[in-house]
Amino acid sequence: MIVDAVSARPFGDHLRAWRQRRRISQLGLALDAGISQKHLSFVESGRSAPSRDLVLNLAERLQVPLRERNVLLLSAGYAPLFPERSLDDPALRRAREAVDLVLRGHEPYPALAVDRRWTLVAANAAVAPLLAGVADRRLLDPPANVLRLSLHPQGLAPQILNLAEWRAHVFDRVRRQIEVTGDAGLIRLLREFEGYPAPAAAAEAQDFAGVLVPLRLATPAGALSFFSTTTVFGTPVDVTLSELAVEAFFPADDATAQALRSP
Repeated sequence: MIVDAVSARPFGDHLRAWRQRRRISQLGLALDAGISQKHLSFVESGRSAPSRDLVLNLAERLQVPLRERNVLLLSAGYAPLFPERSLDDPALRRAREAVDLVLRGHEPYPALAVDRRWTLVAANAAVAPLLAGVADRRLLDPPANVLRLSLHPQGLAPQILNLAEWRAHVFDRVRRQIEVTGDAGLIRLLREFEGYPAPAAAAEAQDFAGVLVPLRLATPAGALSFFSTTTVFGTPVDVTLSELAVEAFFPADDATAQALRSP
């Protein structure tokens, strides 16, 4: 296995960065992990080498994503623990079947599966009609990014009736993901999105009592309004499954429900 520049950094540097990202003091982390602050200080400074069990213990306490736990293990001199397989791998057949079942079961409402960088993995039959108005069809070429599709001026952006509100929601969501994962790819995506033309603020937004942000689309069937839920695997030990999410869209008003249920 080729060790990249990120995993080649000292373990103590990685650990300190994750501890600071989680806003936890050395003392707080040491207490959570059941070790002395002195030991933790020595590990962070490189004066003491952590055991494999300690690496995993600290990663668990800091809620480090599985992909980055492998990086921590590599930087400490241990082999990665968590495999990363394609969804087409036979070992993940049951998981893929579960995803497909959820997607099909959500019809006639749209639902899609994405990875942690919002690359489209799968979608049900209700998604394609909503993408018919995408001007630049290259945005649909694999690997398509669903956030790019929604915000790009040649994508769905001209059809989103509350684009300013939706754009702010997407930015906030990606920033929270970056805060949790520290993912460089997400940082690059956010910078790309910030470079798109900023829409004018809407005069008024659809009222949902401040509890959710709808996606409102102009379509040949009229204005459709959706809210979404996110489903993830509960106890994954595979990197791919840990990063997979199903985004299911529900009608936010009666008109949308009727339009989607009509043949």
